[in-house]
Order: sequence, then C-alpha cells, then structure tokens
Amino acid sequence: MNNNHRRQRSLADRVQDVTTTDLRRLSARCQEIGGINLSQGVCDLPVPPEVKEAAHKAIDDDKAIYTNIAGLIELRQAIARKMKNFNGITVDPQTDIAVTVGSTGAWACVAMALLNPGDEVVVFSPGYYYYLDAFKMLGATARIVDTTPPDWKYSKEELAAAFNEKTRMVIVNTPTNPTGKVYSRDELLEIAALAKQYDAWIIADEIYEYITFENDHVSIASLPDAQDRTITLSGPSKTYAVTGWRIGYAAGSAEVIDKVLAVNDLFYICAPAPMQYGVLAAMNLPQSFLDQQRQEYRQKRDMLADALSAVGFVPHIPQGAFYIMADFGPGRYRNSLDAAESILEQTGVATVPGTPFCFKKGEGETMLRICFAKRFEVLEEACRRLQQLET
Repeated sequence: MNNNHRRQRSLADRVQDVTTTDLRRLSARCQEIGGINLSQGVCDLPVPPEVKEAAHKAIDDDKAIYTNIAGLIELRQAIARKMKNFNGITVDPQTDIAVTVGSTGAWACVAMALLNPGDEVVVFSPGYYYYLDAFKMLGATARIVDTTPPDWKYSKEELAAAFNEKTRMVIVNTPTNPTGKVYSRDELLEIAALAKQYDAWIIADEIYEYITFENDHVSIASLPDAQDRTITLSGPSKTYAVTGWRIGYAAGSAEVIDKVLAVNDLFYICAPAPMQYGVLAAMNLPQSFLDQQRQEYRQKRDMLADALSAVGFVPHIPQGAFYIMADFGPGRYRNSLDAAESILEQTGVATVPGTPFCFKKGEGETMLRICFAKRFEVLEEACRRLQQLET
C-alpha cells in the first residue's frame, strides 16, 4: 500500500498527557545499583505468618477460579464488621462493598462510575498525583486547595471558594500521602457541610487509616452530613505489607457500588482469589498487631527525622502514614528532581521529588518525600548513608 494512503495512527487523546513518574524511574535506578529504596510506598516488612498461610492454603486447595465480582462474601462481611467497629460506618456486605484490584482499582472504578467530562473535583495539595491523571483521562477538572507546612492546614476561605455548581466530587485522603496529615473532626465537618451544600460526592481515601500517631483517625462517612454521599476506599496493602497482592475495596451506597462493580467486572472481573483468603486472615489479627505496628512506625518516623535534621533538612513531622516530606531549602540543589537523583547516586538511597505531589506549578521544588516503611536494620542503614550528605 502506498504510504500516502496509510491511515494515520496515533494514541488516544486521553493518554497524551499521562506519563509514568520519576518515582518509577528512580526506583528502577535504585534497584540497578543495589540501593535502599525509600521512594515508593512499598513496605519491605514481613507479611504476618497467619496471612501467608491462608493464601498458601487457598492456592494448595485450588481456589484459583473467579470469585463473585464483589469479592468473597466472607471478606465483605469482615470488612463490614471492621468498618462498624473501627470507622463507625454501617454498610451491608451484600450490596455496599466492592472488593477490587487494590485501592487504586477502587479509585479507578469509582471515578469512572461518577465523573463526567466537565465535572470539577476539589482536591488538596500536596496529594496523591494519581487523582489528577484520572481526571485528565476522564475529562474532569481539579480545583486545588493548598495545605501548608508544618501542620498542613488549609484556608477555610480557599476551601469554600473551590466549591461551585460544577463541583461533582471532593477527595479526602486521611492520613494523607505524602504529608501524613490526619484530618481533624472539625475539618471533616467543614468539608462535609460544603459537599452537602453543593450536592457533591465525597471520596474518602483511607488506605493509611491504622497508621496514626498523635491524632486518631476519623472517617468522614461517620459524620451525619456525609453518610449518604461518601464512598470510602481502603485496603490491606499498607497495614499488612501486601502491596503486591492488589486487594482493596470501595464501600458506600448500593446505588454507586452497583455501578462500581459493573466497571470492575468490565476491566478486572475480580480481585485475585487466593489473596482474598489471605486478606481475610489478616482482618482477624488481634488489636495488639496494630498497636505494635503503630508504635514501631512512630520510632521509625523519629529515627528518619533525626537523620534528616542532622544534615540540614527540615522534616515536616507526619501525624500519620509512613512518609516524611523534608525541605532541603533553596540553593542546595537545582530542584527536587536534581536532589533525588544526586542523593541516590551519592548515597544509594532513593527518595522521590516533592513536585509531583504538589499540584500547582513551582511548588515542592525544595522538598522530597521519604518513606520509612522499612525494617529497622534497613532504615538504620539508610539513615547512616543519608548522614554522609554535606550540610
């Protein structure tokens, strides 16, 4: 066929501006040089034995076929109990829960079920940049509300100004990736009131819900103004060190979950069956497991903060999750990407630039996000290496 008659081949418009991040590249480089990866939110902690045994048994018992598209009913029942006892939210395991391929899969299904082109979504910055990429692909627009260190407070006036008649959704990630902010009850009440005023959905990303330090976790769906308009996302990945198992869930009104499941079925069919059995065992672990984990993460947070302070960084101490946003100040590096690359080559420790998490241009250029979800001996070695940096 003559080249002039060939149909022009091109990518879909929805992916033109969507790219993989520097985080993936830095992680790959860290692996190449045998470094210590404090960039990705990947826990290298051991999976609890009971959890591994349950997954092994499911594999040995040939539980390898599709589950119900909503997930194992036993797992949904365990999630419902946990949500009532821990989150203060009542959901029906038969109709109100969708087990998904990770909490990111839950977010993708919810976003596709609720957002139309032209819709506006209120998001807080710094925040999880996957939200913005989903908006681009779906034709929605982000309305950004800044939070500022050291305690990552937002302006009430800026929050109110972000809502309008086009507002379809507000996203609340608490504890927050990357800042570790834990939203207070008063803050959540303010957000819920605005969502009610403008009849907007609330998406509560609570994947780090068990990892809090000074402040207790509050679920926005437990508040009266938010109960009927909130979809809660969570999962076991961060709590039980099973990020690669890809199990998460969305919980909320049956009307929305029905459509979330339709999308889930279209793209994923169901979450991995053996892993669901493993997660079911995880949800039956005693409270002492969670208490010890929280205590150890607090120790690791303080260890990393001390190491960063010793080399002239300003660590913004998180209230939850397992990241520190650290400011290295102007003039030390060209920008946050240069800082992450330089530190990796100099010390063999991977961090991630702050800019992808900051949704307004020019923000985050003197900050790095650093993960402390590592075994004590690994984190100690990383801190020793970081202390080789010149102040």
